[in-house]
Amino acid sequence: MRGAARLGLILAAGALAAGCVVGPRYVAPSPPASARGPLQSAAAGVTDPAPLPAHWWRLYDDPALDALVTKALRENDDLKVAQANLLYAQAALREAEDGRFPGTTLTTQADYGKAFLPTKLLASPRTYELAGFNASYQVDLFGRLTQTIRAARADAEAAAAARDLVRVTVAAETASAYAAACGYGEQLAAARESLAVVQRGYDLAVAQRDAGALSDFEVDQERALLEQTRAAIPPLEGARRAQLFVLTALLGETPDHVPAAASACIAPPRLAQPLPVGDGAALLKRRPDVREADRTLAAATAHIGVAVSALYPTITLGGGYNAGAISPAGLGKIANATYSVGPLVSWSVPNLLLARDQIRQANAEAQGALASFDSTLVKALSETEQALSVYEAELARHDALAAARTAAQNALSPAQVQFKAGSYSVVDLLSVQAAAVNANQALAASDQALAADQIAVFQALGGGWQDAPPVNLPPPPR
Repeated sequence: MRGAARLGLILAAGALAAGCVVGPRYVAPSPPASARGPLQSAAAGVTDPAPLPAHWWRLYDDPALDALVTKALRENDDLKVAQANLLYAQAALREAEDGRFPGTTLTTQADYGKAFLPTKLLASPRTYELAGFNASYQVDLFGRLTQTIRAARADAEAAAAARDLVRVTVAAETASAYAAACGYGEQLAAARESLAVVQRGYDLAVAQRDAGALSDFEVDQERALLEQTRAAIPPLEGARRAQLFVLTALLGETPDHVPAAASACIAPPRLAQPLPVGDGAALLKRRPDVREADRTLAAATAHIGVAVSALYPTITLGGGYNAGAISPAGLGKIANATYSVGPLVSWSVPNLLLARDQIRQANAEAQGALASFDSTLVKALSETEQALSVYEAELARHDALAAARTAAQNALSPAQVQFKAGSYSVVDLLSVQAAAVNANQALAASDQALAADQIAVFQALGGGWQDAPPVNLPPPPR
């Protein structure tokens, strides 16, 4: 059930539980039963129904990766902003809660003149002392303070979820940048190995030409493949450096602090075991964006109550003690004092049209928040299914590329021997060499893609925020 009818049921159920507090009380919407079952793309042999570990990157058993993610969770600048936003929301919650306590005013005054003191009129101008203490307490009869606190608490919880979502992103992007840098390192190694292979073929061709067995045209054909293979190296070097700088920024560092472990890495981390993914219910409970959408809807529901409470009077209990005397010593004498205690009922009769417009605004806000919750829930499930589908497809592609590389490598050595013996033409050798080069580089690129796809699955699953280290916020300005 969606739209206004569904929102009405949620708000009505909350209103019944709210007692004398006007406006609805939030009841969390239940996701569809189908969303709580097994993931549709969780294929046997590819995934494991076991729960996702909180620190999923440790499954790779890579100390360098673990250290980098831990540092990023402490030092990332976007995460520091999210943590500061959470502290702000928590302070706003405490401010709302403090509204339940009495307000007090303490005054002291020394004046020269002629005035009425609590018990008499000064006969002539002179110095006199005044002191007073007043207290007031707003009775939350219609729940305005209660709903305001509920909204502030939900806002603070939404800020915590937003901070956790940044943690998920930072952990995944750090692991992804590290894996990409390592993957480009592997591709560079493969490109250089291919260059060495083609270089040997070119040297053979030059030797054959010098012996009169080949023409310059045939040597130039081999030279063309050599230079094409050489040309593949600089872009890989540039891409690798770029990923190292991305990683450095994620760690909150400037480009001159590239991590040594990432610079030395030449193979991307990759799990050979099925990925632990759990089920849909665990996914929705774990994803911080779903939790943030839920808390935003709760805050919007409380805002309806705040708007409705404006239609009702405000009741304040107040009291005061005031004293006046011609000397400080006289301020403590009962004869020089007055006091008062009692309720104050104030009702600024509202513009009903304006008040109802504000209630309509709050209802519209809640309707939008409910739609956003539904959208976030669908997005969480869709992103996970997409990531699993892409990963499963890349696994199948990787297996085929590995077989192709083995076949190309097996064909290379005999082809070079036969070319040297004169039974293979340049065209035949070029074909075998090109196949070996392409297979070698394609497999290295697939290794990198597999690592990226695995990390994308972990990010979609919403892990990485639990038991995170504290964020190192900078000190406030002095």
